[in-house]
Amino acid sequence: MSVSAIATEGVSYGYEDGNATVEEVSLSVDPGEVLALIGPSGTGKTTLLRLLALFDPPDAGRVLVGGEDAWALASDERHAARRRVGMVFQDRSLFTTTVARNAAYGLAVRRPWPDRLRTGLDRLLGRDTVPEGVVDALATVGLDDALDRRASSLSAGEAQRVAFARALAVDPDVLLLDEPTSNLDPRNTALIEEAVAQARERGIAVVVATHDMQQARRVADRVGVLLNGRCIERGPVERVFDEPRDRRARQFISGELVY
Repeated sequence: MSVSAIATEGVSYGYEDGNATVEEVSLSVDPGEVLALIGPSGTGKTTLLRLLALFDPPDAGRVLVGGEDAWALASDERHAARRRVGMVFQDRSLFTTTVARNAAYGLAVRRPWPDRLRTGLDRLLGRDTVPEGVVDALATVGLDDALDRRASSLSAGEAQRVAFARALAVDPDVLLLDEPTSNLDPRNTALIEEAVAQARERGIAVVVATHDMQQARRVADRVGVLLNGRCIERGPVERVFDEPRDRRARQFISGELVY
């Protein structure tokens, strides 16, 4: 029996103010599979991604990385599990340095502390050398000819592609994408969707939260519909979009308001 790259079993999470809760969500994503999460704003998609990224422990349930309950592991083992997961945030913040240094940042911070102190980003990225994985990641998003460009010169779409490359450069088992093409033009959207396809071909498990249902159709193998923190529908793309079983999922997919 194959082991999912990442999974949740009945996870629940709530903030003190009662917003953005996740309630008893169970899902799994296999290597080389893309799962799209869709649903109204504020329904828990980003919170669920944060739980998958091991940023926050769930109030109940389990998050499994490679079949292991991540929050039951010792601290160093949990950090190792977290390093297997890359995340691209909706806020595409970059450092005021070059494209190559931004894309390589994850390689530096994911090293053990002694190695970080000994090498640092400056030594990792010498004047004439850029790690091969960084170049490959930038090539995947169409920016391998922009290594020395300053981040301040990038368009919003280019900046998002650098953020995507930064997550890819660490060679993750799992890639989490939070609205990766929000407010981007068609060309940059297409480039990022092609990068998702390439990540899938490399055997990376991808979870993408998106408001764009057509994008979910294009890039995903399976879809989960979230409403009020619960996953009310999940299954293969064509089945969920063409024959949703849950009445509320049908309402959302057809464009009706969901309360």
